[in-house]
Amino acid sequence: MPQQQIGEASRIFYYHIPQAWICVIAFAMSMIYSIRYLKSKDLVEDDKAVVAAKLGFVFCILATITGSIFAKVTWGSFWNWDPRETSIFILLLIYGAYFALRGAVEVEEKKASLAAVYSIFAFITVPFLIFVVPRIVPSLHPEDSIVDQNLEFTMGPVVRTIFFSSLALFTVVYFWMYSLARRVQILERKQLELED
Repeated sequence: MPQQQIGEASRIFYYHIPQAWICVIAFAMSMIYSIRYLKSKDLVEDDKAVVAAKLGFVFCILATITGSIFAKVTWGSFWNWDPRETSIFILLLIYGAYFALRGAVEVEEKKASLAAVYSIFAFITVPFLIFVVPRIVPSLHPEDSIVDQNLEFTMGPVVRTIFFSSLALFTVVYFWMYSLARRVQILERKQLELED
């Protein structure tokens, strides 16, 4: 079992994998709201897309940090340019460019339209960078930490329960954070409208 081979360092996967999972969910939500914005031209949809992208970016950074800590413990250095490390770094650059694009355009409707198109194309890279690239190139990253090649769980019942509980809790925390961020965003919009 991978957990026995790695030892206590394997516990980081209770954080690392759920953070990567949330990153994918958030970027997918950003893409969906971007599509909805392009169909409706309703800035509320753009607002939702931005919140999801911001949270996805935060969770992507957290997944990178926890992955680096794991790399230090198991491979001896924080960064090895392993395919998974490289692909998540590229993902951070892609979504960093999304925020740069938003910051570079002042007209709100134009900013929303450009960002929405970019968000759609950016998400196309997410499954490729997270799921495909790391599996077609040899990697130091453990392949069988959850399921083996026969699609059977490599985790014991206790570890499996903790892991899936962590996954569920991270998902709940993400949607709670998303809800809070949206409420703040709505209040900020109302404040701007009062000032105008």
